[in-house]
Amino acid sequence: MLQPRFTLSPEILTNLTKIERLYGQLEGLRIPKKLELNLERDHLIKSTYISNSIEGNPLSLPEVTNLLLGDRVPANRDEREVKNYFDLLKSLDQYVDQPLTLATITDLHAKLLKSVDNEIAGTIRNTRVIVGGYKTENGIPKLHVKHEPPFHKKLEIEQSLTELLNWLEQDKNTSPLLKIGIFHHQYVYIHPFVDGNGRTCRLLTALIFLKYHYQINKYFVLDDYYDLDRFEYSDKLSTADKGDKSQWLTYFTDGVKYSLQSALSRIEMAMQSEKVADRPTPKEQEILTYLGSHAEATSQDIVSEFNVSRQQAHKLLAGLVDKGYVQKKGDTKGSFYKLK
Repeated sequence: MLQPRFTLSPEILTNLTKIERLYGQLEGLRIPKKLELNLERDHLIKSTYISNSIEGNPLSLPEVTNLLLGDRVPANRDEREVKNYFDLLKSLDQYVDQPLTLATITDLHAKLLKSVDNEIAGTIRNTRVIVGGYKTENGIPKLHVKHEPPFHKKLEIEQSLTELLNWLEQDKNTSPLLKIGIFHHQYVYIHPFVDGNGRTCRLLTALIFLKYHYQINKYFVLDDYYDLDRFEYSDKLSTADKGDKSQWLTYFTDGVKYSLQSALSRIEMAMQSEKVADRPTPKEQEILTYLGSHAEATSQDIVSEFNVSRQQAHKLLAGLVDKGYVQKKGDTKGSFYKLK
């Protein structure tokens, strides 16, 4: 069985403790359902944009957002890459209760590259590949061989992936967060496909987070940390290629901690803004005062009492219903309103 080497340093231990505390704080927030759905949508879009951008997709975040929210048919390869990734990320829940197998990996890759590169979609490579990178010489970035995977035969690659998956399932001693980080590196190190390895790896990483009950799409985006410095992300992955994964795991847990801190701040600010937005307007406050002294009221009562049009009365009452101050009772013709 795979036996990953790493040192459980004070930095990693501190990160693990902070991650659990931050995630507990996130779970303790009473996030309004509407806000929760909006945040999850934004997280899915941002993850999709960053993960594809890291691999060279030229679409900007506004272009990705317009494509995905517009729900239109992708017009070219770049748009198909983005749409495929988004659809997979959005549907990862369907894989959570299934065993993570070699078939899962090839299925995700096949869907990721569908109509992008059908020739290699879902097919473990049986050829040599190298991974390029950039290093600066005399102030000029130059492409060089950054990584050559250990295996180039399909059977060997499948065996190494199976060994990785078996370790992930059977290891009960390593922290789940460290197991996710180790999987992330080891998968990229094996590099099982001709193309699409980085995106497939990040999808699998998100899936394993979900399997360990971390609601990655609901609460936070891990890819935003990689996006801070994409060269550092690549460089830190490379430090583990010789066997010791300590530097990479420090970076990986730093990233989870950063993403949770960012998410907590972002969600708390959004909840505060929503509270401000949900405060009743002066006219709505007048209606609340009126309802406070009446058991119930119809829209016609509001028309008569406040000298407003029927349309204005409906709009004011609907706003109070949306904000949670008032509840509507009865059918359309006989409806009435009362304080919650």
